[in-house]
Amino acid sequence: MPYLTSVKTGTASTGVRTGFGVPGLAHPLVAPTEWSELTRPGIPLHWVVLDVADGPGTQPDPRCLEAAGRLRNAGVRVLGHLDTAYGLRTFGEVLSDAHRFMDWYQVDGFLMDRCPADRAALPEVRRTITTLRALHDAHIVLGHGTHPYPGYAEHADQLVTFSGPWNDYRWSQVAEWTADHPPERFCHFVHGVPRPHLDEALRIARWQGAATIYFTDHTHHAGHRARTAPWEPLPGYWDDIVSLIGTGVSE
Repeated sequence: MPYLTSVKTGTASTGVRTGFGVPGLAHPLVAPTEWSELTRPGIPLHWVVLDVADGPGTQPDPRCLEAAGRLRNAGVRVLGHLDTAYGLRTFGEVLSDAHRFMDWYQVDGFLMDRCPADRAALPEVRRTITTLRALHDAHIVLGHGTHPYPGYAEHADQLVTFSGPWNDYRWSQVAEWTADHPPERFCHFVHGVPRPHLDEALRIARWQGAATIYFTDHTHHAGHRARTAPWEPLPGYWDDIVSLIGTGVSE
């Protein structure tokens, strides 16, 4: 494809550098080591999603307050997890969740997970984004998980244009229209990436123009949390991928 010469990352001219968007670690009660690890200096984090209980929960959670506070003190952007259920949840329900995230956890923005991707749903998503930004100077990530109608890119800070297994990612194609936007606008979340294929996965992300990534060797399994399960622990090769991205390997 005739583009992505601009994707060379980590250069002084563009300032674009591949980093992690962490889409949903397990609750700090069950993953205290993981949350602590994210505050270690030198880890290239773009943001971390806080998902208390498939959203903000019904009351402030002391452990989540502490975890979010430590990340913010370390200069890391914290996003609240808003489930839009592909447009099935109402505007009011999503806004109510957002208010609780802001009031209780002082989040810096939101991941609108399971975001619709079709043209028909764009006006409602745009309305939600406009309202969120009026309340708060929020960083908005739309969790489509696939390439959406291009108009969505005009309204959000970032779009998740791939979320799925390595077997699909390694043969995936990037939508032509993404070439009109810089790599920092796009995120890729890939589960089931074997350690020997990390370099290849990073090359795909750079070739397709996605600067925010999360790759893990964990995979989906059956159960009520199957949607979030691969992201809940850190990857088994966390130190390796931190080193690869930190040193700019595969650029």
